[in-house]
Amino acid sequence: MTRVNRRALLRLLPAAALLPLARTARAQAPEEWPARTVTIIVPFAPGSSSDIVARAMSGPMSQAIGKAVVVENRPGATGELGARAVIRSAPDGLTLMHAPISTWAINVALRPNLGYDPVKQLAGLSQTVRTPNVLVVNPAQVPANDLPSLIAWLKANRASYSTSGVGSSDHLTMEMFKQLTGTDIAHVPYSGGAPATTDLIAGNVQLSFQNLGSIAPQIADGRVKPILITAETRHRLLPNLPTGVEAGLRDLVVYSWQALGAPAGLPPALGQRIQAQAAAALRAPEVTRRMDEIGFEVVASTPAEFVAFQANEIARWKRVVEAGNIAPA
Repeated sequence: MTRVNRRALLRLLPAAALLPLARTARAQAPEEWPARTVTIIVPFAPGSSSDIVARAMSGPMSQAIGKAVVVENRPGATGELGARAVIRSAPDGLTLMHAPISTWAINVALRPNLGYDPVKQLAGLSQTVRTPNVLVVNPAQVPANDLPSLIAWLKANRASYSTSGVGSSDHLTMEMFKQLTGTDIAHVPYSGGAPATTDLIAGNVQLSFQNLGSIAPQIADGRVKPILITAETRHRLLPNLPTGVEAGLRDLVVYSWQALGAPAGLPPALGQRIQAQAAAALRAPEVTRRMDEIGFEVVASTPAEFVAFQANEIARWKRVVEAGNIAPA
């Protein structure tokens, strides 16, 4: 709005009628952000990957913007409770959400009665980090050392796989694997990656897809045997392990990712400023080192890049859910 228009409005309208315009003008001024503490809501418990990443970037962000950036955990209903809390907040950049692939994409594909819409009710700002999954087997029970021998073994034996829960990245990655290989493997969901891995090592299940960072120590000490990694290229931590594409599964490129967002209605200029601050925090040497330690790669995409990426992810996992006739827990 030009200066002439503002003066004309002042002459034509009473002061009370101009209050909403003043609020809008203030909301659209990113140079004034933040007026006070910024809260990043994580819709999962402390210690979850979403929580670890949010806390790692909150320190550098706080130093850069000159206001406290605090992380608040709102776990429950596979991320829905936290997401709805963010949606109810004002789109002023003071309440953000950092959440995983399930909250941003998989829930849409899996839960027809989802109580929030991550596309229409949230403004995605950035895919912050990502990590590939690794297909691992119990070495005492599964004699296979590569994908062809594993597929042959699975078709000749009854097997089950563990996951960190229904609708998790590792769950749908295995469902995609089953569809690509024509195998039938029973699903045994757990309440997290740690118990899923524990039962795999104990021999109660035979195989699992797990995030690289969480399963790398068990691979190193020989308690599980890796078959492939779902990354685009081989990973430096496991340079001899083939990717899914190298092993012959053309579409098996999967990452478990995290993203930062805000309530819908956030002014685009403010969203770009917040994304820039988050990207700078993620690229701080101490944060990059921490992400590398837990197997995450910094992405720090722009808002436009994330919107396109999210749409592709939702469509992709809808196809997997429908093809597998997968129902929520």
